Amino acid sequence: METWHSPKLAAAGIDANFVQGNFSHSTKGTLRGLHYQIDKPQGRLVRVVYGEILDVTVDLRRSSPQFGQSTSELLSADNRLQLWVPPRFAHGFLTLTETAGFEYSCTDIYSPGGDRSVRWNDPDIGINWPLEDGETPNLSTRDATAPFLKDAEVYE
Repeated sequence: METWHSPKLAAAGIDANFVQGNFSHSTKGTLRGLHYQIDKPQGRLVRVVYGEILDVTVDLRRSSPQFGQSTSELLSADNRLQLWVPPRFAHGFLTLTETAGFEYSCTDIYSPGGDRSVRWNDPDIGINWPLEDGETPNLSTRDATAPFLKDAEVYE
């Protein structure tokens, strides 16, 4: 499986220089995000190595007509889809299978001091997470207490 091909990415409008690769393992019902880097915005090329997730992005560019809007895509080892998360977008995912392995290549080095989050269930964003009625995903403290978009530090 080809996971990265510079000329094909460039033809799709993605002119990225990847400088860091990461891997995440999650169990069913784990929701990670919505994360972003305020001081060193990272573009991310994401894919699932095993399992299945719902992957979500949110435009955090206040000057964009799509500010606060989300997109989502089912990513799995079976469908082999990849998703480009542009810089200045928040990113998150929900694990749908018993386990999932998630790999992402980044265009900038992780900056702990610039790490930011937006609340996963912010009604102003309105993400349709595939959860049973009343079900709460497994969340880190950081994700459970993230600010709502109206209170978050975002990009101009």
